[in-house]
Amino acid sequence: MKPSLANWGVSVSRFKSKVALVSGLRSGANPGIVAAGALALMFTAGHEVHAQPVGTAYPSKAVRVIVPSAPGGGSDIIARLIGQQLASNLRQTFLVDNRPGAANIVGTEIVAKAQPDGYTLIVNTAGPMSIIPLIYAKLPYDAVKDFAPISNVADTAFVLVVHPSLAAKTVTELIALAKTKPGQLAYASWGRGSANHLGTELFMMMTQVNFLHVPYKGSGAAMPDVLAGNVQMTFDTIASAVPQIRAGRLRPLGVTSRKRSGAIPDVPTIAEAGVNGFEAGSWFGFLAPARTPRDIVMKLHGEIVRALSLPEIQERLATLGLDPVGNTPEEFSEQIRSDLAKWKRVVQSAGIQPE
Repeated sequence: MKPSLANWGVSVSRFKSKVALVSGLRSGANPGIVAAGALALMFTAGHEVHAQPVGTAYPSKAVRVIVPSAPGGGSDIIARLIGQQLASNLRQTFLVDNRPGAANIVGTEIVAKAQPDGYTLIVNTAGPMSIIPLIYAKLPYDAVKDFAPISNVADTAFVLVVHPSLAAKTVTELIALAKTKPGQLAYASWGRGSANHLGTELFMMMTQVNFLHVPYKGSGAAMPDVLAGNVQMTFDTIASAVPQIRAGRLRPLGVTSRKRSGAIPDVPTIAEAGVNGFEAGSWFGFLAPARTPRDIVMKLHGEIVRALSLPEIQERLATLGLDPVGNTPEEFSEQIRSDLAKWKRVVQSAGIQPE
């Protein structure tokens, strides 16, 4: 039987490895180093054939899904929720790997520099993709050039909440109060350049009010001070704020989406409440490294859309205050570019200088 081309390639690689070993020994190189190099080449060639044979359908081995934030957050929940469906439908392991750090930059960089073979993905948000690039002068990745968008899984809106002691029960009343106390009413953000920081800057820009910015290291650090009344307000995720709203510890004034949230249907949108055209929020989406083969991207996209059609997935997203999307790679790419343009105007208007 004639050897296949794949096996012939491996044989050639092994032959070259042996030649390199012999040549290195003749040239007087360190035998241990030369032998280690030859063995590495042989292992690599053999590994490529056995792990990913020619013609094998994707995925043929475990897929790593990077989450650039800590366990328990929105990205982590989405990665596990959708990853479980991908694993079931594609009959392969989808391993969630949390890599938090540096405003989600650490995990995002890992994927930007990963092999574009479909075996390293990321569940990311608008922050690292559409806001952080405007805040930091130098990043180890390019949000547009280094990624292949697969699909936006879900959009998430915020809800503007205030401490019950604040003398404002509506958005209109808050604006009027802020104009009598410029720079005195404080708002909590999840950090400089976070989605709710820019959302508040957009609110101030459109209403011509001035709040005092108090940045924290994430929502978990900010909320205790808001609940204690040390900071008067914040734009928080709906899922996080709803328990506090129902307990009477926070007063909701408006949601930042185009339509009301099913989780708190009695709360008007901020546009309804008087700030015409206001909309802010974030999203959770799957992306791969740039140059990932188109057929792999489309296979993953199809499976994500399939997962989003399941009633149990839709119900779970609704409890989190999320709206399922499932747009195409092209639509998702355009969404990222559109967000970059939108938030660039806000950053410039707010006078935020890149670091």
